Amino acid sequence: MKFKNLINSYIGDRAFYKRTLAIAVPMIIQNTVTNLVNLLDNLMVGSLGTEQMSGVAIVNMFIFVFNLAIFGAISGAGIFTAQFNGRGDVDGVRHTLRAKMIISSLIGILGVIIIGGFGHGLISTFLHEGTDGDLALTLSSGEQYLAFIIIGLIPFALSQVYASTLRETGETVIPMIASVASIATNFVFNLLLIFGLLGFPKLGVIGAAIATSLSRFVELAILVIYTHTHKKKFPFAVGVFRNFKIPAPLIKQIAMKGAPILANELFWSLSITISNQCYSTRGLDVVAAMNISFTLQNLLSVAYFALSSSIAIIVGNLLGAGKLEEAKSEDRKLLAFAMFVGVIMMGLQFSVSNVFPLLYETTAEVRELSGYILRCFALTMPAAALATSTYYTIRSGGRVFITMLFDSVYAWVIVMPVVFILAYFTFIPFTALLPIVLIVENLKLVPGLILVHKGIWIRQLKVN
Repeated sequence: MKFKNLINSYIGDRAFYKRTLAIAVPMIIQNTVTNLVNLLDNLMVGSLGTEQMSGVAIVNMFIFVFNLAIFGAISGAGIFTAQFNGRGDVDGVRHTLRAKMIISSLIGILGVIIIGGFGHGLISTFLHEGTDGDLALTLSSGEQYLAFIIIGLIPFALSQVYASTLRETGETVIPMIASVASIATNFVFNLLLIFGLLGFPKLGVIGAAIATSLSRFVELAILVIYTHTHKKKFPFAVGVFRNFKIPAPLIKQIAMKGAPILANELFWSLSITISNQCYSTRGLDVVAAMNISFTLQNLLSVAYFALSSSIAIIVGNLLGAGKLEEAKSEDRKLLAFAMFVGVIMMGLQFSVSNVFPLLYETTAEVRELSGYILRCFALTMPAAALATSTYYTIRSGGRVFITMLFDSVYAWVIVMPVVFILAYFTFIPFTALLPIVLIVENLKLVPGLILVHKGIWIRQLKVN
């Protein structure tokens, strides 16, 4: 009987899964479509050549850092949005939306200045003399792509402000629709501008960048128009632009919670980018193979990432409503569900690891290495799913400093030294280097589970 009760504590009823999937499925659809189109983008750019694909992949590593910085910037305020919404505080939601707009706009401007101004040097750090491939062509392709991709950075930042606020207040369908429309725009104009179809100019990597930037404006337009034309449904939108006054206590609380999250996302994404730079010491084949592998890895991980994001919404709303025991019970089931999905995705990725690289017009060496990388990543998916879920659990209660220790500090203090030493001070091949790094990365799951079990995250946030 005790064993049965233990199992039941980790498995929800039909109503539980219905509630969870109602939030997670739109995000899964949105992110799946996004990554499917990213896959098609990758294939289209890859058809131009391995060097062009590598140049674009390098630039997208810096865009990845920018995107995570935006995510971190809005997540701090988002903790309060979810809890304000949970207790029906419309003014609180409105204030957090304003805070997100200000912070994201500033980061957007800063991102354009840094990425645009230092692009040549940033790309060059991934190109090493003595390795295979045309380094000059790779650099040129990256610079051409960068010149146009930065146009879409600020629209992307603002669209995430609206999308996150809608999700945190329970509306997940509209962000999904906006994302799908954006993706469709990106895909169509990729076809037209990369290959010069229907009389459009054949622009190659420049065409890919223009299509992506254009899609950012489409997504922002849909979110803004829908939100402000449905003010009865979204009362927080009423008067949001009347002024940008935010109560001083809330500013202080957002700064206290948001700064560690922003720093965490920024430094974590930088650790991934720098790790890839270390891997690039093993040649352009590794850069190309990692790019191919990440495309499928990102596609198959959307399910457990969406479930993890659902934790922040579901548990955050319960904590905000003061339902602490219910939050604890729901979270336990959500963690188990996320890990189960991670196991399913592991099997799927492992089974297609040899077939997927065949879609790319690249060398046999790159295809073989891509398959190997995919299998390595696949074996870590259950642990990654559980680790991500524990991260969102701890953060839902505002324990942002702890999540920073759990995530980015661990990456820089533990993982990065291992990557750097192995890459620059040994001759160990990449095929041996990667498994070592992945094992070290996933050891952070142990303290994460301990912290969740102790229940330090179970609290209702107050704005004093």
